[in-house]
Amino acid sequence: MAACTFFGHRDCPQTVRGELYAQMERLVGQGVDTFYVGNQGQFDAMVYGCLKELGRVYPHIRYRVVLAYLPTPEQGFRDASDTLYPEGMELTPPKFAIDRRNRWMLKEADICLCCIHHTWGGAYKYVRMAKHQGKQVINLGSAKLDL
Repeated sequence: MAACTFFGHRDCPQTVRGELYAQMERLVGQGVDTFYVGNQGQFDAMVYGCLKELGRVYPHIRYRVVLAYLPTPEQGFRDASDTLYPEGMELTPPKFAIDRRNRWMLKEADICLCCIHHTWGGAYKYVRMAKHQGKQVINLGSAKLDL
């Protein structure tokens, strides 16, 4: 089976949600059964909401919110049943945790579903890496990804 990860700008517009869900459902139909998403910004939150919906319709899929940092007690309790903290992350300095987490997700995935509207910033950096690694990249945003 195949795995998919997601990268998008922190301020991704809600208008892409319908297309995001449709693309994710199409990927499930093509055999993708594992999904990895981060937990920073609007795009990640939108993806997570779609994954929860898809999980009810397609109970065979697996999805994990991949954490860059362990939650602190001040942040309150969060159901951790759908989270993953990659091995070795606890040794990563906080300054590099998101980068290491994103590289881990990219390594585990075959497909990168993204929402890129401009060609700068972290989301674009990881989509560029995905392209260079030969991953299939699907962009819901307006940026040309001629890398």
